[in-house]
Amino acid sequence: MANRFVERLRDGPVIVADGGMGVLVSSTAPRLRCPEEANLRAPETVVKLHAGFIQAGADLIETNTFGANRRKLAAHFLEDDVQAINSTAVKLARDAREMSGRDVFIGGSIGPLGELERITHDERAEIFAEQASILEGRGVDLFSVETFFDLEELETAIEAVRSVSSLPILAMLTFDEQAETLSGVSAREAVDRLRELNVDAVGANHGAGIQAALRALSAMKGDDGVPLAAMPNIGLASIAGNRIIYPHATPEYFAEFAAHARSLGARVIGGCCGTTPTEIAAIASAVKEEREPAAPLVFAEREVVVKLAEEKRETELARKFREGEWVVSVQVDPPLGGSYAGMLEVARTLKDSGKAHLIDINDNATARAAASALMLSVEIERGVGMETIPHLTTRDATIMGLESQLLGAHACGIRNVLAVTGDPPEVGDYPGSRGVYEIDSIGLTQLMARLNQGEDYNGRAIDAATSFYIGVAVNPSADDLDEELDRFQRKVEGGADFAMTQIVFDLEYLDRFLDRIGGEWPIPVLVGIFPVWSHQLALRLHNEVPGIVVPDRVLDALRDAGANANEVGMELGRTLLAEAREKVDGAYVVAPFRRPLGILDALD
Repeated sequence: MANRFVERLRDGPVIVADGGMGVLVSSTAPRLRCPEEANLRAPETVVKLHAGFIQAGADLIETNTFGANRRKLAAHFLEDDVQAINSTAVKLARDAREMSGRDVFIGGSIGPLGELERITHDERAEIFAEQASILEGRGVDLFSVETFFDLEELETAIEAVRSVSSLPILAMLTFDEQAETLSGVSAREAVDRLRELNVDAVGANHGAGIQAALRALSAMKGDDGVPLAAMPNIGLASIAGNRIIYPHATPEYFAEFAAHARSLGARVIGGCCGTTPTEIAAIASAVKEEREPAAPLVFAEREVVVKLAEEKRETELARKFREGEWVVSVQVDPPLGGSYAGMLEVARTLKDSGKAHLIDINDNATARAAASALMLSVEIERGVGMETIPHLTTRDATIMGLESQLLGAHACGIRNVLAVTGDPPEVGDYPGSRGVYEIDSIGLTQLMARLNQGEDYNGRAIDAATSFYIGVAVNPSADDLDEELDRFQRKVEGGADFAMTQIVFDLEYLDRFLDRIGGEWPIPVLVGIFPVWSHQLALRLHNEVPGIVVPDRVLDALRDAGANANEVGMELGRTLLAEAREKVDGAYVVAPFRRPLGILDALD
């Protein structure tokens, strides 16, 4: 027997869907841990919102269960209520339907889990199947599997629903203005792949607003006969205090959207975040009147000038490595104040000395805030003409923030960048704060490699490819050498061009590490050397700085030297520099804090 929702899709009038249920629940019933908790704590609010959409003309309402899967509920300590929240959601939707006296469809809303790298395919499938089984058991008419940004996760969800139910499935992805998902899948490719899973309708919801949804529909439209759906956000949201604010789109704007969507083949038209019964009423009116679009829809192609990665300029560092020249860099900390003047003078002196080829610059080392390493590098390269290696930590910025910093630095001429994860904030001056750490140094390496290929982190094309010379950290004296070897290999595979070691006071650590990787470095290496100037500093490095090992013989020599410890430390640094020439491609030498030019003695 044919399903009545499927029959309506094929032969009946356009189905008007409801609007942004989750946002309205959150704003109407405050102090909820998540919108889905309202099913238990504020059921009358949920019924009232459903009834409002039905009264506005909705033929399809969705249960308040978008995030009601076990994984997401666990984040709010509600995982034990997964059965009650989903069951009650269906009951409340059915109550609203009975109160209205209209025979509307009830769609069981299932949203994505996210966290794709933290949960296996089978675990995701089990979670989706559990939620679908509860929703069907309570009497939904179909499933709305919606707002997925990753096509593979959507495919997993569909297969999981199909494993427990034969009800119709409306599958929707979220698209940007270019009709691509966040992971770079085009709308056309998405509909082709989803058609193979025998879903009953495919569409766009959430996303970047009405125009993005219409562009996706235009790309999806074909001769394959798959019914389409469009349920966009009202527009891009902003934040004011603790509130999320959506733009004030006029009902006329939504009526025009509905007319365009219908002309592109949409059989289900509604709204998502920010849309209220007012917008749904405008859609219902336009659909009922079979309103024609005011003008043919023409999408102007975005004019993008994609430069071939500018003829790749070889950095001085890369040239020296290629030609087998010994490389010396001096590592400095950026100033703690709002001026680079003093550091520029240091750079000029180092350059004029002829003893150093580059300057590498820490990025908030030991979790203590200082001026931007990337911006200081720009000033040094432009003002002094000395090449730099700024460090960039993933601790202090999101993926979007890192990408933005990198693109800006590249536009200003920076090419060498060292990718580091960064010390946790609690070891520095901000014990109450938490690092961002959306990715680690391996992820940052991969990000720069993708930018070099002309893609962002998610694989979408950028306007001009970069040409970063990517550096990574490696610690030959790590406590867990197997873990360090694995991470180093992943960094090399991720696109690393050169490496800089943790500070070493004994080159036997280099020999041991080299033996473990087969006797030959896969990329050029700069060894870290720190000419310590006191026994107290050496003790602190050994006992308080993760990853640094100061041998007893060095500690004893510095202690015995007393007031002459600085001379002993400098001589140790010079000895290590000389011996390292036989083992690596160069060295970076750590300059004394607040008197960086003191390092010149070690470079004699």
